[in-house]
Amino acid sequence: MSQNFTLQPLLDLMRDRTDEATRQLGKLIAAEQNARSRLQMLEQYRAEYAERMRAGIAQGLTIQAINNYQEFLQRIDTAIEQQARQVQLSENETGRGKQHWQEQNTRMKAIDTLAVRHDEKLRAQENKQEQKLLDEFSSRQFSRRKIEGESD
Repeated sequence: MSQNFTLQPLLDLMRDRTDEATRQLGKLIAAEQNARSRLQMLEQYRAEYAERMRAGIAQGLTIQAINNYQEFLQRIDTAIEQQARQVQLSENETGRGKQHWQEQNTRMKAIDTLAVRHDEKLRAQENKQEQKLLDEFSSRQFSRRKIEGESD
């Protein structure tokens, strides 16, 4: 007597979409962490290089060497700015990915709730049918005993 959940194909589709959104969000989070790591590495490298320049100045670097240090620090600063923008873009992408995942998950849960209600309704109908059969069986047994008892 089991009836199929008519929205099962939709539920399967929503589960697939939610799974895909989860995988995509994982990739976005990993990319954001990678971008942050690169930014941190550049900042750390810049700090170390600036410290080398200060130490070199203290030891009497030539003007040409100081200019070379400063030019390289400017290039590192440019790279840091670019990487900071990349981190910001990655954060935005991750935010959109989280929002997309939440939307997909909410939709899937709504359809899943309908599936659960459908299953509960079927179980209630089956229990009712089973109870009806048990009642009929008990009634027949009682009637049979009553008839057999009267014939004795």
